[in-house]
Parts: sequence; structure tokens; C-alpha cells
Amino acid sequence: MERYQNSALSPQERAEALADTLTVQEQAEQLKYNATAIPKAGLPAYNWWNEGLHGVARAGTATMFPQAIGLAAMFDRETLRRCAEITSLEARAKYNAAQAHGDFDIYKGLTLWAPNINIFRDPRWGRGHETYGEDPYLTSRLGVEYVRGLQGSGKYLRTAACAKHFAVHSGPEAERHTFDAVVSPKDLEETYLPAFRALVEEAHVEGVMGAYNLVNGEPACASKFLMEKLREWGFDGYFTSDCWAISDFHTHHCITATAPESAALALKAGCDMNCGNTYLHILAALDKGLITKEDIRRACIHVLRTRIRLGQLDKTEYDSVPITAVSTEESKAVSEECALKSAVLLKNDGILPLSDKLETIAVIGPNADSRAALTGNYNGTADSYITFLEGIRERFSGRILYSEGCHLYKDRTQGLAQPGDLYSEAVSMAECADVIIACVGLDATLEGEEGDTGNEFSSGDKPDLRLPESQRILLQKLSALGKPLVVVLAAGSSVNVDADCNALLDMWYPGQRGGRALAKLLFGDASPSGKLPVTFYKTADMLPDMRDYSMRGRTYRYCGEDNVLYPFGFGLSYADIRCSGLSCTKGVAELTVTNHSDIPAGEVVQLYIKGYSEQDVPNWSLCGFQRVELSPGESRRISLEIPPSAYETVLQDGTRKVVGSRFTIYAGTSQPDRVSQELTGKSCLSAEISL
Repeated sequence: MERYQNSALSPQERAEALADTLTVQEQAEQLKYNATAIPKAGLPAYNWWNEGLHGVARAGTATMFPQAIGLAAMFDRETLRRCAEITSLEARAKYNAAQAHGDFDIYKGLTLWAPNINIFRDPRWGRGHETYGEDPYLTSRLGVEYVRGLQGSGKYLRTAACAKHFAVHSGPEAERHTFDAVVSPKDLEETYLPAFRALVEEAHVEGVMGAYNLVNGEPACASKFLMEKLREWGFDGYFTSDCWAISDFHTHHCITATAPESAALALKAGCDMNCGNTYLHILAALDKGLITKEDIRRACIHVLRTRIRLGQLDKTEYDSVPITAVSTEESKAVSEECALKSAVLLKNDGILPLSDKLETIAVIGPNADSRAALTGNYNGTADSYITFLEGIRERFSGRILYSEGCHLYKDRTQGLAQPGDLYSEAVSMAECADVIIACVGLDATLEGEEGDTGNEFSSGDKPDLRLPESQRILLQKLSALGKPLVVVLAAGSSVNVDADCNALLDMWYPGQRGGRALAKLLFGDASPSGKLPVTFYKTADMLPDMRDYSMRGRTYRYCGEDNVLYPFGFGLSYADIRCSGLSCTKGVAELTVTNHSDIPAGEVVQLYIKGYSEQDVPNWSLCGFQRVELSPGESRRISLEIPPSAYETVLQDGTRKVVGSRFTIYAGTSQPDRVSQELTGKSCLSAEISL
């Protein structure tokens, strides 16, 4: 038996033994994302690039969960972890099937490049819907659970998660290959790095992916500062570049002159793998003396160690997961549960829930019968979809009148027609209805990654926070009728709908059964319970420049209330759920949550902390949350841990220190801000803590 075949040895020892059986060229070939086979070890060719943001992506049929921003709106650790467990099992099933048929193509592997734990600091950023929102604490807690769900807790990794994009990466998309994100030590430590640290230290994430941009003048995929942070945190997985990011070193950032120089800079810094083609020049870099054989060996050991942790040299419990484990009724039910829990009710004058006694409903809008409105990006293909229109049709026994109403963003739906070609149909339908349900918003053709969207003018970023003009006109026409109007928003970011409506329900991109979840919410079969993981602003004009990575004026922790439309943590319910009896110690907050209604409902209890030193955040910071499901009239005493880090102030030099001795803990179903109080009619509880 070769030493690397001995499963009693550690993955590190086995990887070292296997690497030492390879020539330098063979070692270098393992550092490409499409690694060549190692026949002597029984390892076939392997493509590292696979995606699992909200289900297995880009490889055919898989369960499609709500987009990540919607999953964040659940504020539900356990359910998010369940999504990740299902995703990882389906990845195993698809991997096993592909291997059995000699298919070693892209998107078929066990290394999932998810989650995206960048901070959604600017609502215009097109990729923000891939994240868990704007708050570093929420992002950390949810990211840790997603990684644990993907990787499992057995001897072998079920799949290998990857924390991306390290670090300080959130637009602008059009400039990501040239942009230098200049950021202070305080903002780095307080906002941009905590989630990455948590995933490394707590969840032991197997992979970390670097970003395209520079960070304070250093390329993120070869940053001495960032790589040192990983060493401080004890990271022992593999580091990969974002795709073709290393070629940016010489083609866009111009910090190197040639491809061999770029490969050398990245490899020596600690980038083990290249998603791209620059590491084809590693041997040239070796010949030029820019790197050593030991640099290549070290990186090769890291990538082989991950494959060994995945069990690719051994027989594992996952080898028998069948293709029939993909897209089961159970997994689709979890997707639907997530869609229900993630929906955020932003406005309701009492029109919702709708009565079953209605005779005619008009369902109108470009997202009403759109599958794209369900999916978001980095998505798989569901085996069945239920659009908003289909879900309402399933649930409502009366007459449904449907009109697309307008194009998602163009001024007409048919090329030879005049502008506004479907407005008259939409208005005519609406005139005949008891209630209008307008399904508007965006999809991943308008907000997304550079090169993946049809939004050529902003490379995936949004130019502002409004709906496209075609939809604004449609809503104006519908509002003018004076009929009951419910607006359903499908989008992955802050959108100011700016319509005179009776109710506004944000469904995000709710996954394959989003339409069924919507219908249950509209008719009161379930109560909305999601909370905003981002601030909804009135206008982008009052936000800082998108290129400014300072947190001043951004997110609920730093922005003033003048520009807040709907606050972070906000979300209405059909039930009247209230908190009482707050008691706090340094480490624990206890309170009673009571459902004063005659319907069952979920609620998210939130804890915020405010310090009073000059260097604390101007407002307050989330430091705890718990989703609670309550029966009619039920009262429950709950306990939430306050982490020690909540009391720390990040100083201007990036160090953490407990500065003050007086803190206020706020507890409730929202933030303690004025806007939330006005929108909910409820105040947060508060308690003073002295250290």
C-alpha cells in the first residue's frame, strides 16, 4: 500500500505523500481548476468549478431554493442549514452519476463555490442578491450554518464549501477588473472581514475564493494583508482565484508585466488554484526563477488535501447516493417553506389576507407568469415551476384575468407595436376585477454579474432604485383606477416601488414553488414573517458614491433616517406578536414573546446593542436573533446569547477593544429606530448593561 492510500493517516500526510509521487509538471497541472488525472492514484480528471448558492447550479435538474438574499430574509439558521444539506446531497448524487458515465465536466464536482458572504453595502450592486445582506453579524451567522450544511460533520466532507469573494468586494461590476477598493482598517475589521473570519474559525470552511479587485493597492488574490488574515484565523483549506482574476494582474491592474509574473505573484502569496488559465505559465515562472519547486509543491498539497477530505481516494458513505435523491418531494417542500418564510410584508392597510369570497382577480405584470422571477442567478433547473399566476390559479376558485401589462424594461412587448402596447389590456382587465394583484420587479437580466445580464448600461448594477419606466407607468395606470391594489415585488435588492397601493409584498426571487407560497400568503393560509436583510432606501441620490467603500452613510448602522423607506429588520405580519419582560445579563437576554392573535404565525425576535464611545457605530448593531413559531394565543419565554464581541469597539486602527462601560440592549421584532416604530406601531424593549 502506498502511503497516500492509508486512510489512517491525516489528509495532510496523505496529500504530502501523494504530491511527492508527482513530477513538478504533474504537481503544476493540479493547480488548474480543470485538473488533469492522476492515474497512479486512481484519481480521474477533476473540474473544481461547481456552484451551490441556492441549490446545485448549472448542471441540469436540482431543487431550486429562493435566492440567497431571500434565504437571509428568513433569519432562520436551522432552515438555511437544511437547504445546504439538501444541496450537498444533490451535488453528491449528480457527481456519482456523472462519474459513473465518465463525465468530468464543469459543474459536476464536489467543490461548491458558495456561499457569497460579501456585504451588500450598496443597493445598486448587481450581485447583492447572491449575499445574505448588509449586516456582518447576520451574514456571519447564516454563512456559518450554510457551510456546516454543505460540508456535514462526518469523517469526509459531503461537499467542500467556499467563502467568496475575499474580500472587500461589492461593485461596481463594470470596474471590478480595474478597481481599487480603498478601505480603512476600521471598516475592514468591523464590516468586511467578520463573516470570513467566522466561516474559517467556526465552520472550518474548506475553500476561500479571492476577489477580482485590488484592496488598498494589492490584488485580492495575492494580497499579503488578506493572506496573513487567513493564517491568523488558522485556515487550512485551499485558496482559489476568482475566474480569470489572476490575468487581471497584468492585463488590467498592471501590477505585473507578464502572465508568468502574475502566476508567480499569486502562487507565492498563497493562491493555490487558478480559476482561469494564468497558471499554465507556472513552469515558465519556475524557469525564470520567479518561484521555487516548493511553492508548487505546497499549493499542490493543499488542493490534494481537499480532494482527500472529500473521500476521493477512499470508499465513503456518500458513494451510494443515487440520482433519485435529486429534487424529491421533500426537498421541494423545503424550498416552498423557505419561500413562505422569506417573504416580507412591507405594507398592508388591511386588504391582506384576501377573502375567498372574491369573484374576480386581475393578475397583471411582467413578473406574473415569469419563471425568471423565481430563479435569481447561479441557479439550477427545477423539474417543475409554479409562477405567481399559476400559484394564484391553483389556490383561487374564482375568475382570474391575466395581462402581462408591459415588458420587464422595454417600452413595448412586441417589436412592431407602439410603446405601451399592453397598457389598455391591463387596465381593461383591472376594471373588471374586485382586486388587482400587480406582479412587478426585476430579474437576473437586470441585476446580476458583469457579463451575465442584459443590463448592458450598468454591467449588472442598477442605475437607481426605481422600477423600470415601463412598470412605473403600468402601476400609475392601475393606481388611478381606485380599485384595491396589491403589489407583489420580485427582486433581489432594495427597490422603491413608489406606487399608491393597499399592500406591498416582497417575494425576492422565491425559488421553484414561489407562486404557491405567494398564494398561501395572499389568502392567509400562512402569515408573512420575513424581515429585510437590507435597508430599503427612498433614493440612490442620497447614497455615497458606489466607489466609496467607507461605511459612512451606508446600511442601518451608519445611515440617517431621512433616506430610509423600509428599515433593515422590518417586516409586517397578519398576527399581533409582541415582546415583553426583557431581562439582561452581560451574556444573555431573556424575554417573553406572545401571539395576541387567533392565527398561527412566525416572528423574528431581534437584539441590537448600542455603545456610547466616539468610535462606536452611530446607530446600533444586530447582536442576536431568533425565529419563533407561535400558535394562536401562545406565549413563550426565549433566551438569546449576546456574544462577547458585541461589546467590542473597532478602533480606527482596526483593533478591537471594550472601550465603554455602558451599553443599551434593544429587543423586539424590528430595529429600535423611529421609522420601524412608525411602520409597526410597536416600540422595542430596552435594558441597560454596565460592565
